[in-house]
Amino acid sequence: QVQVVESGGGLVQPGGSLRLSCAASGSIFSIYAMGWYRQTPGKQRELVASITSGGSTNYADSVQGRFTISRDNAKNTAYLQMNSLKPEDTAVYYCYAYLNILYSSPSNYWGQGTQVTVSS
Repeated sequence: QVQVVESGGGLVQPGGSLRLSCAASGSIFSIYAMGWYRQTPGKQRELVASITSGGSTNYADSVQGRFTISRDNAKNTAYLQMNSLKPEDTAVYYCYAYLNILYSSPSNYWGQGTQVTVSS
C-alpha cells in the first residue's frame, strides 16, 4: 500500500555535501511529517531532522547549521541537504514518513536506508 523509497547516499570527503531524497507513495491520505533517523553501530538511533506538513523543522544539535530539510508536498518527497559533512556523520540514514492511510490513525512508514560514509 505505502512505499517509502530513499536515495542519495554515498562516499564523500570531509567538508563535502550530499543530498538525500525520500519519496512516499501509495494509498496516502495525508502526510503529517517526514524526516530521517541515522544509525551507527554501537550507538542509539538518532533523529537527524524532521519537517511537518506545515513546514516546521527540527534538527539534531549535531547537524544544526549544516543540514537542511525541505519537502515538496505535491510529490510527497522530502530532501535532506547535507553540507560540511564530518566523519561522525557516517551512518545508515533511514527516512520515515508519518502519515495516514484511509480509515487509520497516523503511523510511521520507513525507507530502506541509505549508507552515508564521510572519509578521506
